[in-house]
Amino acid sequence: MEQKWILGIDTSNYKTSAALTTVSGSVIGDRRRFLEVKQGERGLRQQDALFQHLNALPGMLRELFGEARAAHPEGRVTAVSVSTRPRPVEGSYMPVFLAGKLAAEAAASSLGVPLYECSHQEGHIEAARHGTVLQDCPRFVCFHFSGGTTEAVLADQDCTEPRDRYRIVGGTKDIAFGQVLDRVGVTLGMHFPCGEEMDRLASDKEKRESVPFTRAAGEGIPDSALTGVRVRGGFCNLSGLETQASRLAKEAAGDPAKETALIRLLFRRITRAIAVMTLQIAEETNADAFLFAGGVSSSIWIRQHLEEELKRRAGRDRKIPRICFGRPEMAPDNAVGTALLGGKRYAAETDQRITAE
Repeated sequence: MEQKWILGIDTSNYKTSAALTTVSGSVIGDRRRFLEVKQGERGLRQQDALFQHLNALPGMLRELFGEARAAHPEGRVTAVSVSTRPRPVEGSYMPVFLAGKLAAEAAASSLGVPLYECSHQEGHIEAARHGTVLQDCPRFVCFHFSGGTTEAVLADQDCTEPRDRYRIVGGTKDIAFGQVLDRVGVTLGMHFPCGEEMDRLASDKEKRESVPFTRAAGEGIPDSALTGVRVRGGFCNLSGLETQASRLAKEAAGDPAKETALIRLLFRRITRAIAVMTLQIAEETNADAFLFAGGVSSSIWIRQHLEEELKRRAGRDRKIPRICFGRPEMAPDNAVGTALLGGKRYAAETDQRITAE
């Protein structure tokens, strides 16, 4: 029996991604590759990232289809879906997505199948909620925490106007949580992007228990070294936190105990800020469900401590909203969500045609 596939492609500032899913939402194949960034640098220029995407996509697609066809010879691509811009708003643009769009247009044209476009953010949201209790929830707030984005988006699928289905209700007004982590990590000598390595250090039990958080005999980093992030109406600024943390990173570099203490303290500040943002947004939007998407949302530290922090901040008399983390592997940049969105559009159009006939 023929298996209908959707090809998804995403070319972000961090990864080249391609995936195959069935129309019903099963993942057939998933390929991702980090863009190469030189040691000591904090990212790539758009033209350099675009060049790497164009070089990586042909080989990645060969591998993806080779393995998929070997396992499922009955499979056939019936639609192509691609992310073409960062966010689903007018004027949202970034050159890196041109690489994916060109590849997707070529694939759809040669196969004679429909081509669907979405935003990178919509792909993140779809991948994060796939297979969770929020998979079919029509109204929820999604925190999109990635390397360059910290936004809270109210997703309301019941809105008749497409532009009203995603509305920003919180986030940062300057830099993102991911940028804070990357800048501090690079200062500590880590390779960009740094979030995953920093999360491992913060969450390592043995190291965590051995690192002091009050200054004693010159060891550790005091809790007061990083001031808390002020949140108002669900929005905050992080440049002050980044400035303080980067200064401390220069002092701590080369001292493993101080480095780990600083990283853990930084994750504590980030988690507290997320908790306050969540409570404020829940109150202002009356939303009772929160989904976490994006690479920063895969953090073990945040997943382990956020609910505890929410309870502490809310107090006994205040109900905390439901929080939902998708599977950790679906949090970072990927093309699975892009393919899933394409599958939904293809299924809807197919059903409409069948009904009309």
